[in-house]
Amino acid sequence: MLKLGFNSAILADFGFEHVVQFAGNNGFSCVEMMCWPADNADSRRYAGVTHIDVNNLTDQKVSSIKHNLREAGVFISALGYYPNPLDPDPNRSEYYIEHIKQVIRGAAKLDIPVVTTFIGRDPSKSIKDNLARFADVWPAIVKVAAENNVKIGIENCPMFFTDDEWPGGKNLAISPAVWDRMFEIIPDPLFGLNYDPSHMIWQMMDELLPIYNYKSRLHHVHLKDAKVYKNKLNNVGILANPLEYHSPKLPGLGDVNWRGFFAALTDVRYRGPVVIEVEDKAYEGNITDVKSAILTSRNYVSQFLG
Repeated sequence: MLKLGFNSAILADFGFEHVVQFAGNNGFSCVEMMCWPADNADSRRYAGVTHIDVNNLTDQKVSSIKHNLREAGVFISALGYYPNPLDPDPNRSEYYIEHIKQVIRGAAKLDIPVVTTFIGRDPSKSIKDNLARFADVWPAIVKVAAENNVKIGIENCPMFFTDDEWPGGKNLAISPAVWDRMFEIIPDPLFGLNYDPSHMIWQMMDELLPIYNYKSRLHHVHLKDAKVYKNKLNNVGILANPLEYHSPKLPGLGDVNWRGFFAALTDVRYRGPVVIEVEDKAYEGNITDVKSAILTSRNYVSQFLG
């Protein structure tokens, strides 16, 4: 029913073939492949990873990618690229927008049904102002998706962690209230969510309700946990930078109600990929720790899968 995978960003030092081989050898059905521009590595954690260069997708390369996937018995759940398309710098914004379009075209060439990304945000401006910019920018991106019959899954991460993203974060799609406005502005059903429950946890929201309320917009699902440290929260308060009181964790090591989460997915008849996203700093010491993080997550969530 549910196809288990992982996000390839955590294996930044592996090549495409190695990632696919690792997935196949360890019982995964799919991988969300990172597609950052090969000449534009981003310095933030888990960014700038290029496992498929969509700017170099020759027929021969497409054939090779599909061959490697068949050999490993693995499919690509989505092509992922997570920049800030609403960056206040117009040159950076345009660069990100054009590469998202290129990732969409690459997904079509590879017969991959989904592209996962962020809406983006100018952190210095209000939600209202950012929604106005979204209405200017995003219809053209979704038009490219519609032309190529590729779904877009927007991750609900606020991209607000430290002073670098203060005060509003760098991704607008933070809550159901914002999603409602997004889907009013762009009603195309190809435009939906890459839903990650962990971001609801530290925002003190119910992580299960969106599954029921946005079931038709669930194009991709991330499996990541988050732990809120109540003693830290009691000290700094909810208005502090979020990493001062919470931390991303492997599934099962945080506060997400995973039994309820998978029950909700089956309730709404979700049949898409569920993809482990490792961002747990406790498992970043070396490649052995990284592999352990992926496999530990697999072992935990497997109890909920057929």
